Amino acid sequence: MNKFIEGLKLFLEKIDSYRDEILFVFIKPYWPSKITPNKITTVRIIIGVLLFILLFFFKIEDKILIVSLFFFGVLTDLLDGSVARGKNMVTELGAMLDPVADRIIIITIAVYSLFEAHRWLLLVLLLIEVANTFVSIYYKTKKVYLESNIFGKTKMVMQSLVFAAILFFWPNPPHRFFIDILWVSVAFALLNIFYKILEIRPINKLKI
Repeated sequence: MNKFIEGLKLFLEKIDSYRDEILFVFIKPYWPSKITPNKITTVRIIIGVLLFILLFFFKIEDKILIVSLFFFGVLTDLLDGSVARGKNMVTELGAMLDPVADRIIIITIAVYSLFEAHRWLLLVLLLIEVANTFVSIYYKTKKVYLESNIFGKTKMVMQSLVFAAILFFWPNPPHRFFIDILWVSVAFALLNIFYKILEIRPINKLKI
């Protein structure tokens, strides 16, 4: 099982490196230095908050508006990390803001689309995000700087694609296929937490 997980990790990291290589063709020579990765991430936070207000306070269900905002938010997630690496702008603040932005936008759409018919799945997704947050806070208290691992990135990609599809077909209930993919994303979320803990343990031993 360990060999399978390590093989999966290497495979996903290879795919992610291809994404960077493709984006670097545009980012390295042409990306404006004034548009920093943290500004891109901040835009995603603003979009997540805006979606929350539109859906739960104003009850706006304009499909084109909601899908467009969500798609643009997901696009910023695709770009901010690659811009940071391509322009050598990786910062600890960015590493902290990125998962916060992800959670705001994903949890908003998860509650909106799953609360009525798939509450157990929604509960599991929320509990995992709470656990992930506590793990992140713990290693921050140890003054440990960890970049997002490939399982967390994969989980975000899967959930982004699924929720985009769910929003596209809304108000029809989510197809069983989409729900199954979300359950698969739960496994990647757990692997994300597991690998964060593995990275923290040797650091703790060194400090003892």
